[in-house]
Amino acid sequence: MENVSTIPMFPLSILPLPGELVPLHIFEPRYQQLLQDAENSDVSFGIFFNQTNNEARIGSLMKLESVIKRYPGGESDIIVKCVDLFFLDKLFRTFKSKMYPGGDVRFWKIDSNEIAGGRVNSLFQEYMAKRKITRQQAFFSIYSMAQELSLDLNERYEFLMADALKRESLILSKLKFQMHIIQREEISRNTYHLN
Repeated sequence: MENVSTIPMFPLSILPLPGELVPLHIFEPRYQQLLQDAENSDVSFGIFFNQTNNEARIGSLMKLESVIKRYPGGESDIIVKCVDLFFLDKLFRTFKSKMYPGGDVRFWKIDSNEIAGGRVNSLFQEYMAKRKITRQQAFFSIYSMAQELSLDLNERYEFLMADALKRESLILSKLKFQMHIIQREEISRNTYHLN
């Protein structure tokens, strides 16, 4: 059987992708306590994807990157980063003696630098150039491509549940759709200038 770890849990209706930076506003006392533990003890925590269609019970393992702002009432704005994914076996109302929830999870131990094939990478480079987004990288991970393409929650779930070939196929399909939109925008701009 795979190794099971018990970690702090933050159920939310979001599904961060590996490598993704996510802003969070912390206001509930139990999650203020979790933030305090993350700051003082370098504790990672899970964001369980709290949606009815999450049949596989997946979530994202997060690390605190920075605290952006603290408010007088104890609230905070923070940035966290997804460092792995997990399957949730069991969710607990509280984690050990803390106020916040916890859960038994099995980590995926994913490679967040998984590189897409040449065809997908070259089309992505073209997409980035058309959108005038400059990043000095020769290759992008499949996960950073998915982030840049703003997949909705259902697409993120399908993407994460797919094998490597299917993930590339999903990204390629999304890229082709986005390139079609860019082409239509260019045609519209040219038509507008002619009138």
